[in-house]
Amino acid sequence: MRERIAFVGRAVVDLTVRVPERAAPGRAAYGGPLVATAGGKAVNQAYAAARLGADAGLVANAGADHWGDLIVRSLDGVNLDGFRLLPGVPTGAAIIEVTPDGESYVTLALSEGAELRAEHVRAALRRRTAEIVVCQLDLPPEALGGLPRPRLLVGNLIPRDPSVLSTLDLFVVNVFEAAAVLGAAVTDPAEAAEGLRDLGIPAVVVTAGADGAVLSDRDGTKRVPAPAVEVVDTTGAGDAFLGALTAGLAAGRPLAAAVEAATVIGSRAVQHAGARAAARG
Repeated sequence: MRERIAFVGRAVVDLTVRVPERAAPGRAAYGGPLVATAGGKAVNQAYAAARLGADAGLVANAGADHWGDLIVRSLDGVNLDGFRLLPGVPTGAAIIEVTPDGESYVTLALSEGAELRAEHVRAALRRRTAEIVVCQLDLPPEALGGLPRPRLLVGNLIPRDPSVLSTLDLFVVNVFEAAAVLGAAVTDPAEAAEGLRDLGIPAVVVTAGADGAVLSDRDGTKRVPAPAVEVVDTTGAGDAFLGALTAGLAAGRPLAAAVEAATVIGSRAVQHAGARAAARG
């Protein structure tokens, strides 16, 4: 029997434009067309996990507006018992520029009224219990207070409150985020993963784009290479990776095997444009 997964985070609209080069002071960048899709890391991760057959649920808020409706329509297969559309609140947005090399540059325009509150998160996880809970750690710290303890608590992104790291069973970040958490100029993902483990986290996965990923846990540190592919757009690739990783864990795969499978999914993701396309299995 597959375990349930709950993804806790933000739901936003992704506004993506491909540009030949980024804007600079005194010089505009001309690109297009503008593409609007459902976004937010928790949204992308839940969608990716559901596409792979996982019982995935979303805990997030959006505005009761055009963009909120777009998000709902885009989440076929995802349990939305913990997702709310709030009247009078605008949906947040991610402004994404994609350059010819496939790199994405993201600016988040947050909606303060749509930020999660602890009482909503706790109520959502009581209504629909989940064995695996994935939290975006850039949420306001109070939103993650007093969570029901799942079998596996997974954290993603740089935490606003570093003390939350001690509560995690698994921490998944890219190498740049890992360096920021460590406060050091670390570029080797294995060194970064081991450094994070030294903070007391039982298991750490550090992703490194074309260089694959590194898993560090009680069994040691293992590098997982990524297949060589042509990069079209990196938007959402990390979310596809984490959605696939947790889908594997929910299906009973060992962590190392789940990381290997997720690395393949992440590599497929960068061959397509947009975070939603990145969720293809």
